[in-house]
Amino acid sequence: MLPYRKPTLGRDYWVFDDVLPAVDEVRARCLTKDDWTQGYPYQPESWPGLRTMPGLEPAELARVEQLVRKATGATKLWQATAPGGATLNHNCIQVVGEGECEARPHSDSRALCRYAAVLYLNPNVGKDFGTSFYRQSLPGGVLGGNMVTAPHNNLVEALGTRFVPADSFTEDVRVAHRYNRLLLYSANMIHTATGYCGSTLEEKRMTAVFFWMA
Repeated sequence: MLPYRKPTLGRDYWVFDDVLPAVDEVRARCLTKDDWTQGYPYQPESWPGLRTMPGLEPAELARVEQLVRKATGATKLWQATAPGGATLNHNCIQVVGEGECEARPHSDSRALCRYAAVLYLNPNVGKDFGTSFYRQSLPGGVLGGNMVTAPHNNLVEALGTRFVPADSFTEDVRVAHRYNRLLLYSANMIHTATGYCGSTLEEKRMTAVFFWMA
């Protein structure tokens, strides 16, 4: 059983609305990109939909990082590289549609980030396609934990396997999707996109994702 700490606004996650003053321009820029990399179901990848990076331009990213430092008290933010050279796709635009993925509870690598964030970039996506925090659901109706802690770096290490029954987790806290909303959270908590929608680039759930050490 993992340790549990109730996800609490202002301690474990933070929500900022109306983050970018020119968000419509950011979205329009993303819609005209032609350098998308395909994931599942188009290519044999573990990640779904489409990706491109970098997403935000330097001034836009600086605005986001200013909010992160103020909320968390961090004096410095940076991107880490694992000993083998692995990195996370920081400042990456992700577009995922209906049927391209399901909710996949996971944690981000403690070796590569302390905080993660998602910026919602589609004005026409419903509130039920935001982000959800999960906790373990154990046999007999017992609820378990939601946090990956040392010595483990991610949920796979903590559980000892990548393959668990579909009912191994239950939703705990849901943050609604809202255009130009930034959700910042402690990356070692179990989380997932609540759901995906749309069939065209314009309709699908579009987000920018970020990962920081601090």
